[in-house]
Amino acid sequence: MKKLMALTLALLMTLSLAACGGKTEAPAEENGEPAAFVPEKNITWICTSSAGGGSDIFSRKISDIMKNDNLVNGQTIVVSNETDGSGEVGRNKVATMKSGDADYTLLTFNSGDLMPMVTNTKNRSSNFRILAIMAVDKQLLFSCPASESKTDYAKAGGDQTDFAAAIEAAKNGTFVVIGGSKGDDITTYQKLLAEVGLTEDQMGYITYDSTSDAITAALGGNVDFVISKPAAASQYVESGDLTAVLALANERYTGNLADAPTLSEIGDYENVEVPVWRGVAAPAAMSDAAVAFWSDALGKVSASDAWHTEYLEKNQLIDEYKDTAAATEYVTAYEADYMAANGLS
Repeated sequence: MKKLMALTLALLMTLSLAACGGKTEAPAEENGEPAAFVPEKNITWICTSSAGGGSDIFSRKISDIMKNDNLVNGQTIVVSNETDGSGEVGRNKVATMKSGDADYTLLTFNSGDLMPMVTNTKNRSSNFRILAIMAVDKQLLFSCPASESKTDYAKAGGDQTDFAAAIEAAKNGTFVVIGGSKGDDITTYQKLLAEVGLTEDQMGYITYDSTSDAITAALGGNVDFVISKPAAASQYVESGDLTAVLALANERYTGNLADAPTLSEIGDYENVEVPVWRGVAAPAAMSDAAVAFWSDALGKVSASDAWHTEYLEKNQLIDEYKDTAAATEYVTAYEADYMAANGLS
């Protein structure tokens, strides 16, 4: 009788599960190994730059490919732009997240995010799980000659399409202003000043929360030049609102950016470039199974035609996928080198 009752109970439970769709929790272990992670609810992707900037475009393109290629089990990825404290609030939120939502939280994490983080906070790359590096980006200087100019250089009749003229004007006492985002943009600006022999009092810099904000300032005539990667500026170049005036790289870009000379082409200078790696991280509390899943999914994105044609080629980035193990090793070494070079501990 007891066996009959047990069998009856088991049958009722099976029928109940079937009525609810038959979905059951995966076992904690399979053959002694941790069960594979599969997303079962919405994923939050935190981007610590404003909408429309290079980091935002990067985040949303990967999200779109993951959804379109059915890499996330039909779940929705919600990109959340969290820019408070120049993005440090959002990064700290991810770094300190407990296990509850850790498997369902992703973070856009670039060299431009790491540099100010280790300079201004106690967070380090070890406070995150580094899931992948996806690409390497470089920058240019753009101007908006058609804007209603409000700067000293513009009022003095300075040629906003000729950066060599801006250098000479700054040396002769006319203040020139560059706008840009944080992190790698600031580092690029500082390297540029050092190479052309100018000080911040001669050629100043205004820091914005994102490249898109800096471009808006350029369109409004509030800065003479703006630092941007191709992704954030390309639509404005196509529309004719921005003009590429200087390639901050060792060689010229192609396509509609091909007319921008390198620094060595406009004077007796060495070229200046600060390559920017673009990656994806997660909370330190993310499980090993979830880390493996997301690293693999990002690898599939990197191998997709859409990633190559709609992102890398369109925005002139360098293909540079590294999985979680290689990316962690690379970012750790990058962080150590940066901190040593800047006297940080």
